[in-house]
Amino acid sequence: MNWIEVIWVRFAGSHLKTIESKLHELMIDVDRKGRSGRIRIYNREKIETDICIVLFHDMEKVKTGGSRLGLRLVAALKDFGLVNHTVWAELDHSKRTSRI
Repeated sequence: MNWIEVIWVRFAGSHLKTIESKLHELMIDVDRKGRSGRIRIYNREKIETDICIVLFHDMEKVKTGGSRLGLRLVAALKDFGLVNHTVWAELDHSKRTSRI
């Protein structure tokens, strides 16, 4: 089953460059360690203090509270701004109804 974690952060402006550097290092570290899944980081158009981190997972079971990496990121980022963390599971297309 595919699922994602979305971590949306609104940073205080003075921390933005430091955070961007740390997030870049994190992406390299995750890729190097070959963790399951991928990580992508997005910047909100015209609002440079908004960052969205998406963790992609392909695991049998969805961790409704989030992955270890996701929870660690949330804990680390709370000191720098407002953080919202959600988990999204891919819809099972075999159970699709006519409403979708």
